[in-house]
Amino acid sequence: MDTTLRDPLIGHVLDGRYRVEARIAVGGMATVYRAVDTRLDRVLALKVMHPSLAADASFVGRFIQEAKSAARLAHPNVVGVFDQGEDGGYVYLAMEYVQGCTLRDVLRERGALQPRAALDVLEAVLAALGAAHLAGLVHRDVKPENVLIGDDGRVKVADFGLVRAVGSQTSASTGSVLGTVSYLAPEQIENGTADARADVYACGVVLYEMLTGSKPHAGGTPAQVLYQHLQEDVPAPSAAVPGLAPALDGLVARTTARDPGRRPADAVELLAEVGAVKEALTGEELDALPPAAAGRGGSRPPAGSEDSTAVLPRRAPEAAAGAGPEETGGAGEALNRTAVLPRPAAVRTEPGEPGGPGPGARRRRGAGRGSGRSVPALVTAVLLVVGAVLGVWYINSGQFTRTPGVLDMTEAQAKRTVEEAGLEWRIVRDYSDTVERGHVIGTDPGRGERIRGNGTVTITVSQGPERVEVPDVTGDTPDEARRKIKAAGLEPGMVTREFSGKVERGSVARTDPGAGSVRRPGTAVALVLSKGARVEVPGVVGEDEGTARQRLEEAGLKVRTAPERVFSEEDEGTVARQSPREGAVAAEGDTVTLTVSKGPEMIEVPDVEGLEEDEARRSLEKAGFEVRVRRVFFTGTVFDQSVAAGERAPRGSEITVWVR
Repeated sequence: MDTTLRDPLIGHVLDGRYRVEARIAVGGMATVYRAVDTRLDRVLALKVMHPSLAADASFVGRFIQEAKSAARLAHPNVVGVFDQGEDGGYVYLAMEYVQGCTLRDVLRERGALQPRAALDVLEAVLAALGAAHLAGLVHRDVKPENVLIGDDGRVKVADFGLVRAVGSQTSASTGSVLGTVSYLAPEQIENGTADARADVYACGVVLYEMLTGSKPHAGGTPAQVLYQHLQEDVPAPSAAVPGLAPALDGLVARTTARDPGRRPADAVELLAEVGAVKEALTGEELDALPPAAAGRGGSRPPAGSEDSTAVLPRRAPEAAAGAGPEETGGAGEALNRTAVLPRPAAVRTEPGEPGGPGPGARRRRGAGRGSGRSVPALVTAVLLVVGAVLGVWYINSGQFTRTPGVLDMTEAQAKRTVEEAGLEWRIVRDYSDTVERGHVIGTDPGRGERIRGNGTVTITVSQGPERVEVPDVTGDTPDEARRKIKAAGLEPGMVTREFSGKVERGSVARTDPGAGSVRRPGTAVALVLSKGARVEVPGVVGEDEGTARQRLEEAGLKVRTAPERVFSEEDEGTVARQSPREGAVAAEGDTVTLTVSKGPEMIEVPDVEGLEEDEARRSLEKAGFEVRVRRVFFTGTVFDQSVAAGERAPRGSEITVWVR
């Protein structure tokens, strides 16, 4: 069944511009659609964040900021980002549409690739990531699903939605890791850090998968796969595909080293290594057909396995190793959803306790002696300890409760929830591009944070997206218009020009969007400057210079006379030519250049009497004249010419010769 028929976005126009036509793919964080930009009439890919994530203001804010970072990458191997915005509850990215398939599709179809093809794909991926790393960005979600292969063979890296600046932490405050289980570097799992070497690790896993047709770490649950990342090296590809060149084993080993310090520093360095390995391999080694290739009995990775991007709780190695199906909801389901893998608390064992040195390591002495005398004292001591503990508990925790979660509730629901928790509330309001008007953006203290049992929770309620009005800057100078646009909270955009009979030349004729339009803060406003009124240039060739100047100025044009005069058919002192020409469209105030005639150029006429017709014609044409022949007889000898030899005539004028 075509599930796209039930998708409410199909046929919808987002933001009044992007018409959604079909669903391309569904990932762990967003759905990708094919859409048409109705303004520019082009096909593009529209990535729309899942509503469950779009309701999280902090996540959306990060998504928007990271999308801006990704848009800085202009590289032929990076899927371009055109636009970002939101429409109601839909947060989206408008991106380049690549007609083709993903590397995952290729691996499903072919199983494994020949080393030459695998290295060719890897080089293109590394070129894209190298551009990102040089720009100080880390992709953090490199996998076959994010490598697009166009119908024309071009390779592009997509989905920079998780991109983050180098050196920043990955969701450290939330104790979670963003990424895809099979391609996470050990340091991402352990402490959430992800620099360029995390992308290098993921590239090594992808290379292994291209060479062998399977992932290096297999497991029924995310926990098992994560544990292998932390505890086991990626095996040599030749162990799965006998006969692969040792250089490929070495490349995979260096790229997927568990210690990030042993990996290439970034994609640029790895790209150089790949080139060196490729150069060193023989043609036979590069073109070896792996057993896992299509038709050779190779296995295929199951569709929809652990390749969905997910938000994974950060864990210690012990927690990853000990988690089972009971903790994750079952082996099949766990690979497709967030797993809860708690870090075990550290426990100190005493001798004689489970896990201690043994039952005989520590013994009670004097058991039974004086027990009667010690009971009251023991009870008193216990009561004192309990009282002290209760007192400390009350001071530190007992008088506190936890702030209830009210994110995205209506104002009334949030008030009721806070009151039911025994707390007071205070309402403040703020703008939000992502939370519906009248719903809760957040609270202070935040959800789950401690608050005194009689405390007050400040609830921030959405006023909807902030909107500002485009100011009317008609007639202003460009500088004045830019100042007013900035003061309104908008950004001056590109400048174009058009004819206008109402606005002075060089001043603002209109804006796009127009004055009075309501837009988000920061929206670009294009300025359209006046070129003045449209004027059709009159023809003045052949007129004397003074008359020509007067006619042009009366039409609203300026006049310039060229410093050099030229020979022409026009009389001396009249206009020989004009630029722009007669009938051209100009703007009021444009300049027309006039070139004045020196009159015709006079040339001495050569003597052609007695010459044969053809020779006489050549002589006259070479001198710059037109030739007309009249025959009396047919012998072909010139016996007369209309202008006598030695006289002067205008260049280009006609000379008649008589032939007999």
